[in-house]
Amino acid sequence: MDLLTDNPVKLLVNSLKNWLICPIDQVFLYFFVAINGFSQIDPHGKQAEDQLFPISLTSIKVDGEIGRRIDVTIENNLLKLNIDKDFLFSFQKKNDAGYIGVGKLIDGTVKMASYTGNEKVITLKNHLIGSLIEWQEPDGYIGNMSPANRMVMLWDIHEMGYIINGLVTDFKLFGDKKSLEAAKNAADYILKKWYLIPPDWGNTTGVALRIAITGLHRTMLSLYCVTNDHRYLDFCLNQLDLKNLDPDIVIGRRKLIEGHIYGYMAGCLAQLEMYRISPDEKLLVAVRKAIDFITNKNGMSITGGAGQDEIWTADQDGGGELGETCATAYQLRIYDNLLRLKGDSRYGDIMERTIYNALFGAQSPEGRQIRYYTPLEGDRHYHNGDTYCCPCNYRRVISELPSMVYYGTSNGLAINLYSTSSALISIAKNRKIAVSQETDYPNTGRVIIHIDPSGQSTFELKLRIPSWCRKSTIMVNGRPSGVIGKPGTFAVINRNWNPGDQVTLDMPMDWRLVRGRERQAGRAAVMRGPLLFSLSPDQNMSLTQKSAADLGRIVIDLTSIQAEPIKNNVVRPGGIACRIKADDKSFSVGNAGGLELTLTEFPDPDGKCTYFKVPDLSETVPDELTDLWK
Repeated sequence: MDLLTDNPVKLLVNSLKNWLICPIDQVFLYFFVAINGFSQIDPHGKQAEDQLFPISLTSIKVDGEIGRRIDVTIENNLLKLNIDKDFLFSFQKKNDAGYIGVGKLIDGTVKMASYTGNEKVITLKNHLIGSLIEWQEPDGYIGNMSPANRMVMLWDIHEMGYIINGLVTDFKLFGDKKSLEAAKNAADYILKKWYLIPPDWGNTTGVALRIAITGLHRTMLSLYCVTNDHRYLDFCLNQLDLKNLDPDIVIGRRKLIEGHIYGYMAGCLAQLEMYRISPDEKLLVAVRKAIDFITNKNGMSITGGAGQDEIWTADQDGGGELGETCATAYQLRIYDNLLRLKGDSRYGDIMERTIYNALFGAQSPEGRQIRYYTPLEGDRHYHNGDTYCCPCNYRRVISELPSMVYYGTSNGLAINLYSTSSALISIAKNRKIAVSQETDYPNTGRVIIHIDPSGQSTFELKLRIPSWCRKSTIMVNGRPSGVIGKPGTFAVINRNWNPGDQVTLDMPMDWRLVRGRERQAGRAAVMRGPLLFSLSPDQNMSLTQKSAADLGRIVIDLTSIQAEPIKNNVVRPGGIACRIKADDKSFSVGNAGGLELTLTEFPDPDGKCTYFKVPDLSETVPDELTDLWK
């Protein structure tokens, strides 16, 4: 589509079509592209077009384990916070209290309020936003620093950037003009005071400037899209040099926190959104490096998490400060973004693995506590308190999960995540599709999908066939669909649909031993479908005195696994566990084993070991997520 030559009315009509299936934050982007063309950015006036489109938060309801995690995060975490004491007090007093994370909290709360319509959540988001606007200073400053420390003290700009982002989110989802005005005033303060940034920032703070302002690029782009004020876009392109942002994948915690995964991925996310405005292959260089490192160069652990002590690593060390929650949250945002842009279901595969293991493992099963790191081996610890980056980023990404289940396509819909849920999706020509799923996934791989178009219509239904599923069957109204599902792709059913049509997707779940790499070489992890299983001594009382290293020397016997999982509620109601024979003394092939272990789902708070020795490595398989990307 050439935005410089096409008829403007035609452009606006095409954009309006996309409004129907996109949340309001995408609406602004389509509108301004149609009207203004962004010709001052891209001389060719081209706009990158997504293959999949997100569904409005108000048009979807999710149950199952994904829905349960959303619910317990709201009821047992968000609504249990001491908002005034822990989050707002320092912003009222301007007492230099350091980083709090209130902007991230606002963003997540606004999205949860939009998704649920819960009056308590709406009241909370109004209190958060109303208080900050009341305390915003005449010059636009909206942080918690005293005048002498503004813009120069570590994390002040970071905090302000996320507050602005949260205010813009409130305007997008609730239309509150006071929030937008406050966001503009705060952004203008940053633009006016940017000259205060000292040239030796890194040496004086110990943190590189690009890490210290993580999230600011995307905030300014978002503000540009809702205001069409080119000062914010120019700031991204010139002062922040967004197009040329291309950090290296740095192994280890180096000076200035180089190699910081969260900061790296946040920059990639802003570049992906800039790419949609003005396609330039340079904007995809950094994210391609990250995906290659994660999938092909041992950068991702078996849970989907990445990094040690917040930094890239490739040694597959399973202990210590593994898988920062902020990094996990931003990895998921990247996968969602690339899934929409490219339509490649492999991003959905890696998203699913990360959600069920790394993300849910970062939260206590009842929802109240959140982790900074979630190791595979040894003790796991919860973050001390409710503020700071990881707890707040966890709430944010949990609030975004509903938008990762269903997507619109140019002619229909796609299902990415399988969970009991329902959605109403509008597509072109004023057609609406009510879609719902009945399933106990991830306990089993059977999903019954109800399709109810507003009238007889021809459109496509895309179903993600996970890479772990070697053979699937798809039935339509009880008859074979004729569609073959290939692992790691979308199966596409294109037909004339009628109200009441039903699709049954069966994805057999077999137990598998996934071969370890690097430090985990010679051992294997137990998986079934997207779920990883770990050993909790509390479930196996004879092992309570053993260290994580001793547990990792246990030899397990794949042939002894019971075909059907047993019920276990330690992680979730209706959860599952694995029963398997093992031995902690012998490594001989064919040994019957002196132990019978119960392995629980990885988010078990007491899980201490994930990789085990096996008598014969030929019984193991490579990790399908890394194998799929070769």
